[in-house]
Amino acid sequence: MQHAKVLILNASYEPLSICDAKNAFLLLFGGRAVTVSNHPRRCIRTVSRSFPLPSVVKLKVFAHIHNRRPELNRKNLFRRDGFTCQYCGRRDLPLTIDHVLPRSKGGDDSWENLITACRGCNSSKGDRTPAEAGMTLLRPPSRPDRIMLLHQCGHLLSEEWKPYLFMG
Repeated sequence: MQHAKVLILNASYEPLSICDAKNAFLLLFGGRAVTVSNHPRRCIRTVSRSFPLPSVVKLKVFAHIHNRRPELNRKNLFRRDGFTCQYCGRRDLPLTIDHVLPRSKGGDDSWENLITACRGCNSSKGDRTPAEAGMTLLRPPSRPDRIMLLHQCGHLLSEEWKPYLFMG
C-alpha cells in the first residue's frame, strides 16, 4: 500500500496532486473526500474488513489554489524536460542544469532560461549561447503547468487517471 499512488481531484474534478494511499485514506475516512475510482484487484485488509484501494479521490469542498504554477526547482525541471538532455536527447547519462543564456551574459534562473543537459553537452556549450556553440535545443524551455508535470510522470499514471488529466 505504501507505494500505491492516488490522484487527488478538486471538487470541480480538476487534478490537484498525487499522493500516497495512506494520505488518500486519511482524506476519505476524515470525510474530506470521496472515492471516484479504485485500483483494480488491490485492497487494504484489516482484521475484520477489506477496503478497496482508491486510485482517484475527489475533495468534497472546492480547494482554492492561490499559486497554480509549479515551483521552479531541480525535480520539476527534470520532469518538464522528461529526464532528457535538451541538446542530444540522451536519457542514459547523468544530467545537469544549464542556463540557455549564460549568467555571465545576463541569463537568469527562470523556467524560460533553464534546461537539463548531459555533462558532455553542457561542457561543450560552455559559457556560450546554443547558437554561438552551434547547438540546437530539442524544444524551447517554457513554464509548465501542474497538469504538464503530471503528464511527465508517465510511469506513475494509471489508466483510471487519464480522463482526468485530459489524456483521452
